Amino acid sequence: MVAAYLALGSNLGDREANIHEAVQRLGEKAVVHEVSSLYETKPVGYAEQPDFLNAACRVSTALGPVELLRFLKTIEATMGRQPSFRNAPRPIDIDILFYGDVIVDSPELTIPHPRLTERAFVLVPLAEIAGDHRHPTSGETVAALARRVNTGGVRLWRRRANPESERGAD
Repeated sequence: MVAAYLALGSNLGDREANIHEAVQRLGEKAVVHEVSSLYETKPVGYAEQPDFLNAACRVSTALGPVELLRFLKTIEATMGRQPSFRNAPRPIDIDILFYGDVIVDSPELTIPHPRLTERAFVLVPLAEIAGDHRHPTSGETVAALARRVNTGGVRLWRRRANPESERGAD
């Protein structure tokens, strides 16, 4: 089993329910160990759309990186995500941020996520659950990366229910 960190976002429908459903569905092929609080953020790229709710989670899985990507795309499609333009509104978006310490650079998949270090809406929730995790190419911690981005547009929406019991489940 490999530890992976994922980013989740939703800005269509019941955003909070969409993220919870996606986390539940992850349990079909991964063990979900920890989920961050939910954060509300403005859209990036295409601004004429509803605000997002974002979260990060830590899972362990026996799937390889490409298999994990395909599984995540299946979850997105099952939950109603339609092919569209880049940064379009969507009921759910799930991205692989880190997959162990593996580096992947292929036309289908790039790990670590190529825009991870620029995105406060990813780094803030990720730092909450993985602040000490090191980026495999830069060696910097997630917490250090989060301190370098402008987090002014990231607003706490709902704290995770009971982080202490989640940590004890490892």
